[in-house]
Amino acid sequence: MNDRTSHIERRLDRRIPLGCPAAIRLKTGETIRGECVEISVGGMTLRAPYVPGQAEVLEVTVAVPGNGSVARPPLVTRLEVKRCHALGQGLYEIGGTTVRVVG
Repeated sequence: MNDRTSHIERRLDRRIPLGCPAAIRLKTGETIRGECVEISVGGMTLRAPYVPGQAEVLEVTVAVPGNGSVARPPLVTRLEVKRCHALGQGLYEIGGTTVRVVG
């Protein structure tokens, strides 16, 4: 599979914009606060003040959007980093593939 094919296949998943709070838990136990910009069946895009390594696997917790009338548990996933771009002012856009849904 070439790069163009993989890019096209990635875009077949419907992407849902979220803008929800997210937490990235590192192997060191440290938690980085960020935002889940969009999510799809196969992955998500985050904004956070963290630069991950290529193929690093992050544990990401995303707050469920809603008006607060119904308590819902957060989405917890393991995300393999595929890309990271500087946005400025210490923020980075992190895109990855969902390896596993934890909870």
